[in-house]
Amino acid sequence: MAAGGGGSGDPLAPAGVPCAFSPHSQAYFALASTDGHLRVWETANNRLHQEYVPSAHLSGTCTCLAWAPARLQAKESPQRKKRKSEAVGTSNQTDLLALGTAVGSILLYSTVKGELHSKLVSGGHDNRVNCIQWHQDSGCLYSCSDDKHIVEWNVQACKVKCKWKGDNSSVSSLCISPDGKMLLSAGRTIKLWVLETKEVYRHFTGHATPVSSLMFTTIRPPNESQPFDGITGLYFLSGAVHDRLLNVWQVRSENKEKSAVMSFTVTDEPVYIDLTLSENKEEPVKLAVVCRDGQVHLFEHILNGYCKKPLTSNCTIQIATPGKGKKSTPKPIPILAAGFCSDKMSLLLVYGSWFQPTIERVALNSREPHMCLVRDISNCWAPKVETAITKVRTPVMNSEAKVLVPGIPGHHAAIKPAPPQTEQVESKRKSGGNEVSIEERLGAMDIDARKKGKDDLQTNSFPVLLTQGLESNDFEMLNKVLQTRNVNLIKKTVLRMPLHTVIPLLQELTKRLQGHPNSAVLMVQWLKCVLTVHASYLSTLPDLVPQLGTLYQLMESRVKTFQKLSHLHGKLILLITQVTASEKTKGATSPGQKAKLVYEEESSEEESDDEIADKDSEVSDLFPVYTSAFVTSYSKNEAFMNAFLVGISTRIIGMKMRRRVKVKKMRTLMKRKMRMLKEKMKKMVRTEI
Repeated sequence: MAAGGGGSGDPLAPAGVPCAFSPHSQAYFALASTDGHLRVWETANNRLHQEYVPSAHLSGTCTCLAWAPARLQAKESPQRKKRKSEAVGTSNQTDLLALGTAVGSILLYSTVKGELHSKLVSGGHDNRVNCIQWHQDSGCLYSCSDDKHIVEWNVQACKVKCKWKGDNSSVSSLCISPDGKMLLSAGRTIKLWVLETKEVYRHFTGHATPVSSLMFTTIRPPNESQPFDGITGLYFLSGAVHDRLLNVWQVRSENKEKSAVMSFTVTDEPVYIDLTLSENKEEPVKLAVVCRDGQVHLFEHILNGYCKKPLTSNCTIQIATPGKGKKSTPKPIPILAAGFCSDKMSLLLVYGSWFQPTIERVALNSREPHMCLVRDISNCWAPKVETAITKVRTPVMNSEAKVLVPGIPGHHAAIKPAPPQTEQVESKRKSGGNEVSIEERLGAMDIDARKKGKDDLQTNSFPVLLTQGLESNDFEMLNKVLQTRNVNLIKKTVLRMPLHTVIPLLQELTKRLQGHPNSAVLMVQWLKCVLTVHASYLSTLPDLVPQLGTLYQLMESRVKTFQKLSHLHGKLILLITQVTASEKTKGATSPGQKAKLVYEEESSEEESDDEIADKDSEVSDLFPVYTSAFVTSYSKNEAFMNAFLVGISTRIIGMKMRRRVKVKKMRTLMKRKMRMLKEKMKKMVRTEI
């Protein structure tokens, strides 16, 4: 049971090239390469068994493929009956292979006949086909597309059996339950459908990017004591684009959205996944994950309940070339796909080039956490002469035919007919004629070196230049990109840059933030865009804290002085506002008014209003003097500034305290006089009585 990626220009499309092993025996390995060819390789002797070259009727590249189940291989289309010799000879061979294209059509290719069996087009998809799944028993075919729909096909009649909307966005992956009654579909969210009614049974959410792979991991639930309805209690696996975690979900009986029960962590985005199904609670699930960096991670775990921490791989397999000579270093060889053999104790590895892969069977050793296989593939890059190409069908091309240009869906390039022989004879130089000079030839070719100016950097070249500069540590190239001030250009560059350059870019920005403040202003814009756009990717990195520790400490040290500066800013604003207010009051003329009643205190201890007014005028007069002194000395001595602030604050506080003491004395004196006045009034009343 395997899932492979499909190649596309979409940055959120699954990585890798569509490929798959044949079911059960794994005798063949089908591969749809980027040149538009379908190749079927024999896994036993690493020989090319079939090659299908698409002709004009195929209007798009292959985006996904799937082998038909073994029990359906002997079934034939009702167009004609098989002969007895054919039925006997091909009943045990792998036959149908479904190919999804970029324009929505599905092709059924027969590897036994070496030709196209049928084509599913009418009433199907209008856009790229993302995934194809065969039903185990009914012989139906399920497909999903970017047009948001899921289609159920009748393969024998080549017609649409049912079509329904699977998601609000594109549907990227499908998987059928072991009993064949449920269907998993994934886009932004994962949905479990009842195939009979086409209704949603459960929802599962947890991935930030589109889900690229789905597959069930168990056939029976762990708790075998409870009655089993065919789906409740089963576990399934999901992987997403640009996500380094593979989540495991369990179908529960409660009608609530549940999170993943456990997850497996890998070093890079998965491009191919294969696993062995667990048939009982004591049998562990074995998982082989091929990542984009060319490594294979092997997991072995018993699925039984919730696991909080992500599980790491039990074994990692790498392949490298032998170093020739003392100075030469071994180079890694990318692993393209991996599949478990029927004995579950060995692994089929496909490595090398997509055009000429090498297939090898490797025995698994659970005791070794890391395996590095040394292989010399220098003689395997080109096809050998003795390689048997048994049933290659190349279509006949004429002048009106169109050839597919790989990688661009629906794009064609017309074949230019060869020029007639007479024109070639006339164009040849005659021995006795005048020979054209090199300058005239270059002028005819429209090559003028003087017209070539300095090419300006285009918007689409910024991600490429940034990636090249980070990989080669080219200071000038990085300056050309990082010195831009256009915010929209920065956002587009960050969106289009590959994920493996995010951490090197953050490290480069950290170095530049420690430099001149003018350059730090530009680096903050880049840092903000990187952290907002790639936040989901950074959250999946297990070693993010040590990698970004320097950046965090730099930000902490820069923010520490902000609070002190804000306090100083507030004090300066308070002083300036008081100075301006005092200047306004001095300039304004007060209207002449005379008091109707003047109260004079008898006690000599109290000060007069004129003295208090004089004190207030002294305080107000201090402000312009102190302010001018502060302005002249601030730029010269910082210590004088602090002393000035302390001195003026103590002076103002002392004046206010003296005034408060005087007010308290006046209140106590008034209370004493009121008591004396009350006693006199009482005596006068008594004498009169």
